[in-house]
Amino acid sequence: MTLLNALLSEHIRSQVAFALEEDIGSGDITAQLIPDNEEITATIISREEAILCGQEWVNEVFSQLAGHISLDWHNKDGDLIEANRPFLTLKGHARTILTGERVALNFLQTLSYTATVTHQYSQIVSDSNLTILDTRKTIPGMRQAQKYAVTVGGGKNHRFGLYDAFLIKENHIMAAGSITNAVSMAQNIAPGKTIEVETENLEEVALAVKAGADIIMLDNFSYNDMTTAVQKFKGQVKFEASGNMTKEHLLKVAETGVDFVSIGALTKHVQAIDLSLRVSQEKS
Repeated sequence: MTLLNALLSEHIRSQVAFALEEDIGSGDITAQLIPDNEEITATIISREEAILCGQEWVNEVFSQLAGHISLDWHNKDGDLIEANRPFLTLKGHARTILTGERVALNFLQTLSYTATVTHQYSQIVSDSNLTILDTRKTIPGMRQAQKYAVTVGGGKNHRFGLYDAFLIKENHIMAAGSITNAVSMAQNIAPGKTIEVETENLEEVALAVKAGADIIMLDNFSYNDMTTAVQKFKGQVKFEASGNMTKEHLLKVAETGVDFVSIGALTKHVQAIDLSLRVSQEKS
């Protein structure tokens, strides 16, 4: 699965339009304190080291505001930006720059955080075959953006929604009557779609493998049970570890031989990167 397609560009346009309408409403009354003909130069810095993400959202903000703003990016998405060094210089209409400032920074600080924390997780297991995955635990309305940020940080996307792959969990199994029934029904409903089954013990793993699942989620398994599952069914199915996957656990999880680890914290525990827009003392 990949997010980097033409649909993302259209999503960015609509997302930015909504964010600007939400913020500006009937008009930026504070910006009217500034003479309409005033031109300025401004820079954006991060007060902490981070992986930059959100360039196209910022470009779209100032494109939609149509204030003839020049944006000079000194870094690109995926770059490690240093603390207190400008990574973007803006020149042009003062009112437009200050009106778009907050919306632009909101996108940048949120997406850069997701990219940064994903990068941190990915670096821990960079010498292994373990793939870092995101989840559907995203900020409402921000899923495509956050999933893009995960890829910028070096992770991969799990399913995007309820439509592109099956993830059969405990309640689905109960409703279907068994793991075997659930997998069989999924194969009939949407042939060709990936079928993943969440399991809680080795007995359920065996049932899911026999039923024909493509991926088996090992939910809150011990390291020993993860290793046992992988060794017993290696080559028959892919394995995904899930549940309390902190940075401290990753190396031990990688040693079990599982293929993937899904981490909800990448997109749900968002702590904004500390960014700041600074206007030069000299007017442009």
